[in-house]
Amino acid sequence: MNDPLYTVLALETSCDETAAAIVRGREVLSTILHSQTLHRPYGGVVPELASRAHLQHIVAITRRAIEEARLTLKDIDAVAVTTHPGLIGSLLVGVNFAKGLAVRLRRPLVPVNHLEGHIFSGFLEDPAISFPFLALVVSGGHTALFWVEDFERIQLIGSTRDDAAGEAFDKTASLLGLGYPGGPVIDRLAASGNPRAFELPRPLLHDRSFDFSFSGLKTALQGLLRRYFPTGVPAEALPDLCASAQAAIVDVLVHKTIRAARLYRARTLVVAGGVSANSELRRRMQQEADRIGLRLVLPRLSYCLDNAAMIGLVGHEKLRRLGPAAFRRLTFTASPTPLRAPQKREVPQSA
Repeated sequence: MNDPLYTVLALETSCDETAAAIVRGREVLSTILHSQTLHRPYGGVVPELASRAHLQHIVAITRRAIEEARLTLKDIDAVAVTTHPGLIGSLLVGVNFAKGLAVRLRRPLVPVNHLEGHIFSGFLEDPAISFPFLALVVSGGHTALFWVEDFERIQLIGSTRDDAAGEAFDKTASLLGLGYPGGPVIDRLAASGNPRAFELPRPLLHDRSFDFSFSGLKTALQGLLRRYFPTGVPAEALPDLCASAQAAIVDVLVHKTIRAARLYRARTLVVAGGVSANSELRRRMQQEADRIGLRLVLPRLSYCLDNAAMIGLVGHEKLRRLGPAAFRRLTFTASPTPLRAPQKREVPQSA
């Protein structure tokens, strides 16, 4: 007997993207994203401004998603929404709007963990991914490795002890006067730079664990700039500095991930999250995956960013497993932290 296909309206407002999508099974019927640019003068996301912007845009973004899917509200079987983790004000906008829709439509409402959205976003690119697989989620707020046995069994095997990789990119860009967000501009400038021009640390590169640490990179770069460029960084030095900083971050991400893939005998690796859009990370990860015969799934760039399609996919899987009746209660709320963190898996002695 075939599993039922649900048409899910999904909403994502965990940080500074207002997103809505319509998903049917693992097929994306529409996906709309509004990225907030108002934070650039501040060098980072301002939570209060983010939540206000979500309030301004969520109705129009939702309407566009429905229109582009060529559906009406009556065609929606269920609503899914990101509930955690993220900025609490931003999350509350999405959760409360989703509750209002669910009540109006008399439809079930599925709460979804933002990290699970990224972990399973590979299915948006390749619906035929098989379990188990290794997943690296790397973004502005998260850097973590997961061993994924199915949609319900997710083991955390490594995470950042301080800054996430995306935060390291943003701090690097800030020190170099490149503005916010830092990832795209560093990626662009690094393409013409020498990654060996400046020596920067690779924290925890050879540590036995699969944990990450990127806070020391900012300190090292500050010292390097004081030593070589005490009066300011000239434009001609920016490509080499960007390439060197990017190489330090990518080296750690690739080394740890590939070591985990070998240890767990993974056949498939999914790399997701905003930093997975970095061209050097994609190139290096593909190179190493090809070298050891590992199948690499890299979501297209629109699915690397925070998006609602991945939330809809996870929502659909929950509906398929538990049924609509399990999601009729609206007593849940948003949370800035994971409500139930994945269990940390011990690293085998052979690591």
